[in-house]
Amino acid sequence: MLKDLKAFILRGNVVDLAVGVVIGAAFGKIVTALVEKVMMPVVSLITPAGDWRAWAWLLDAKGEGAADDVKIAGGEVLGVTLDFVITAIVLFFVVKAIARFQARSEAPPATTRECPRCFETIAKKATRCKHCTAEIAAVA
Repeated sequence: MLKDLKAFILRGNVVDLAVGVVIGAAFGKIVTALVEKVMMPVVSLITPAGDWRAWAWLLDAKGEGAADDVKIAGGEVLGVTLDFVITAIVLFFVVKAIARFQARSEAPPATTRECPRCFETIAKKATRCKHCTAEIAAVA
């Protein structure tokens, strides 16, 4: 059982997943810092409270005062939403770049070859060149 566990952990997919989680967590911290320290101070200029974290809507539940008020933290929700949107956009571009790279590296098998006598392109399975009519050894 210990041998199976070791084989499972050292399998490529599990290690790749672990690396992805660690890098993703570090990337999340960078995006959060970017949102909180760069973008949200700009948003604070247009919020009524002047501080994006303090921006909230107070709903007077019973009309009797602050004890029954419901506070909806609009600034915090906006900050987390921007955090998510930026992360999603960057991940979209990263996944697209990886897919494009993989598509280039995985070239489809050749279906044509060159005639050794006239150097014209012929089908890979051809035994006679259609251009010079030379007989050509078959390729498997």
